[in-house]
Amino acid sequence: MHVEPFEVPSFSPEQLALLKDKLSKTTYPNELQEDVGWDYGAPTWAVEPVAKAWLEDYDWEVARAKMNQWHHYHGNLQGMKIHFIHERSSDPNAIPLLLLHGWPSTFYEFHNVIDDLRDGAFGGQAFHVIVPSLPGFGFSDPPTERGFGVAKNAALLNELMIELGYSSYLLQGGDWGAIIGKYMATRYKQNCKAFHTGLPFCLPPLPTPRNLLFHPFKIVKFFTSVLVGFDRVYGKGKTVLNGATFANAEWYYGCGYRAIQGTRPYTLAYGLTDSPLGLMAWMLEKYHEWTYHPAEKQDIEALPSTISTHDFLTQVSIYYLTNTMSSSIRIYYECLHQHEMFKVVIPRVEVPVAVSAFAHDISKLPQDWLEAATNLHQFSEYESGGHFPAMEEGEQLTKDIQRFGKLLRNKSIL
Repeated sequence: MHVEPFEVPSFSPEQLALLKDKLSKTTYPNELQEDVGWDYGAPTWAVEPVAKAWLEDYDWEVARAKMNQWHHYHGNLQGMKIHFIHERSSDPNAIPLLLLHGWPSTFYEFHNVIDDLRDGAFGGQAFHVIVPSLPGFGFSDPPTERGFGVAKNAALLNELMIELGYSSYLLQGGDWGAIIGKYMATRYKQNCKAFHTGLPFCLPPLPTPRNLLFHPFKIVKFFTSVLVGFDRVYGKGKTVLNGATFANAEWYYGCGYRAIQGTRPYTLAYGLTDSPLGLMAWMLEKYHEWTYHPAEKQDIEALPSTISTHDFLTQVSIYYLTNTMSSSIRIYYECLHQHEMFKVVIPRVEVPVAVSAFAHDISKLPQDWLEAATNLHQFSEYESGGHFPAMEEGEQLTKDIQRFGKLLRNKSIL
């Protein structure tokens, strides 16, 4: 793999002028007169102030300076330039750590945790930190042929780690990072020696031969929960299956985006590519719905207090600057049409697993299920945080990864 240094670029004057022009000439949509909160999607009262901040206050150069404090690279893999951050720790006991983002996110999701993980902050385990942009996201080239889904992402990212000299590593991922991560933990376990996630994908304790032998009580509990309800068996809020259906709106109203992105991504992409407001609003809905808000603020604030408008707009700006919203959503199409979720969900994870269950992630599974479906070594539950824990609760996530890393080091697994 040929590797060359990379620097996060500025907006060209033409790009910046076009962005400002479009934001200054926005036409807002027709809405109901009554207050419907977020039931119909992102409301104008939430979108308009963020758009105004993007137009008048946001400074890409401030974010750019922060990002360029790290070592960025482009590596040629499978005919594409793949962007990644590579921060080596000075600690001789550092563990290689691959951090994988998802959608609608970028490598910037981890900006609050990179330094602390590298430096062994809080007296914890230190890591060599590798943060790639997934193919088609941000500063990584988009795939140019159909079929580049979970399996091909996994093969490329495992190759990246090996080429960097890390034949054994720990992987942490959420969203698509969790999906790709589980695939890597089951298909490349000779390299991916352990898996940390907040979003596990696995089957419940079904009466398989292994479960009948090792987990008969868990099987009984599961079928009891089907009859009387998950909350009564596992505890209130311990089982949230919003991630269990790819595109069934009758089951989960929030999955409409998956249906569109998994079936007609090109048609949607015109609006998200040409309209910065459309792009921002499409992302804002998810940063509102998938994050933790105190109950009294759930319907009256756009972003949680843990994610600043500046950091959210940096995520949006990376998509806009690189014109990668279209290429990023294609992974939904590839995964759906290749039936890849079956290949992700069904296999048992044999390498050590840690799960950090943040309060408002889109899906949560009972510890019983995880113990039956994975080699679970660590399980942590948090009263705050959501789908973007590295942005929302960076210190908690860092310490959780560090605890797992120390456990792996003590057991000589890594």
